[in-house]
Amino acid sequence: KYENWSGRREEQPKYEPANSFFFFFFFLQVKPEFERREHKRYDTFRAIVYRTQVVAGINYFIKVQISNSDTGYVHLRVFQALPQENQGPSLERYQTGKTRDDPLEYF
Repeated sequence: KYENWSGRREEQPKYEPANSFFFFFFFLQVKPEFERREHKRYDTFRAIVYRTQVVAGINYFIKVQISNSDTGYVHLRVFQALPQENQGPSLERYQTGKTRDDPLEYF
C-alpha cells in the first residue's frame, strides 16, 4: 500500500489529468516565472498530470513537458494561497531533468 502525503494509506497515489480549463488557466500563470528562473523561453509547456497537498492553501505538484527529448520534463511545486488572501499561484520549487515515467513525489 501507498502512504499519501496526509499520512493515510491508499491503494495507489492519486493523479489528476491536467486537462480542465480552470487548471490550464491556473497553470499558465507560473510559466513566466519558470522561464525567468531558467533564463530560457519554452515553446512547449504542457501539464501532463498533477497531485495536490492541502496545507494553508494548496500545493500543486505538476509534471510538465517542456520538450520532446527523454528528459524533456520538469516537476513544479506551485502554491495557491487561500481565496481570502487574494493571491495568484506562485512557483515555489521545481526539478529539471525528469522523464515522463518519473513519479511525482513531494519535494
